[in-house]
Amino acid sequence: MGHQTETRAGLEIERHDGGVVVLRLARPERRNAVDIDTARAYTQFLTDANVDATVRSIVLTGTQKNYCTGADVPPSAPKMSSLDYRYATEDYRSWFKALWEVEKPVISAVNGNVAGAGWMLALLADLVVANADARWTHVFSRRGMVPHAGDPYFLSKIIPFHRLSEIALLSDTLTSTDLDKWGLINRCVGADEVLPTAMELATRLAAGPTRALGLTKRLYRRALSTDMATAFEDERNATALISTTKDRVEGVMSFVENRPPNFIGD
Repeated sequence: MGHQTETRAGLEIERHDGGVVVLRLARPERRNAVDIDTARAYTQFLTDANVDATVRSIVLTGTQKNYCTGADVPPSAPKMSSLDYRYATEDYRSWFKALWEVEKPVISAVNGNVAGAGWMLALLADLVVANADARWTHVFSRRGMVPHAGDPYFLSKIIPFHRLSEIALLSDTLTSTDLDKWGLINRCVGADEVLPTAMELATRLAAGPTRALGLTKRLYRRALSTDMATAFEDERNATALISTTKDRVEGVMSFVENRPPNFIGD
């Protein structure tokens, strides 16, 4: 599979044939901790992907031994008493909001260790493929901090309450195998199989009805924080909207003609 690569502020964007894009954190000297420039570059790509027809699925991964170890905290941070910490992580909240709302299928390929906000980068994806030996640490309470950058909102939608309390309050280091037992990971594999497995899934999704997949994501995610009447109205609107697409016609015709569908993402 051919591909082209560009780099933006520590983020490698690898565009493969067929519409699969790999976003790889490439800051190994900082253990793939994300600074503000990288968070902004990530946010911009995810925002643009919504209207970029060449992007049909996205894989998130890291480099070397780390997937993402959270925000890159400058050495001066503990002494910055004049900083209004209510807004210090606004760029990171924007990043995870964009990840939560992007209407293309997303797979996280957790190649290595995860810490802090890295939990959201991994778990906000639609599917999670993880190195069985990767270590996960929810570091906030270890540092005398409260979870931030959107963590309380997003993780509470994904992780069962008592498991989340254990993760956040005890801050024990876990492995992907532990999280797999808790139902938080789709594929728990050996280190060498993480990216190939994620790419196989991404290729399947990229060949799917892209707009229908995007609206499916939107319906389920909005339903996590809305009332029944609103959810039903969202469903009605999505059903009407998708009826106008070429892929919907192709899906029905392939069923009638007893053949595999050929979706084009439109």
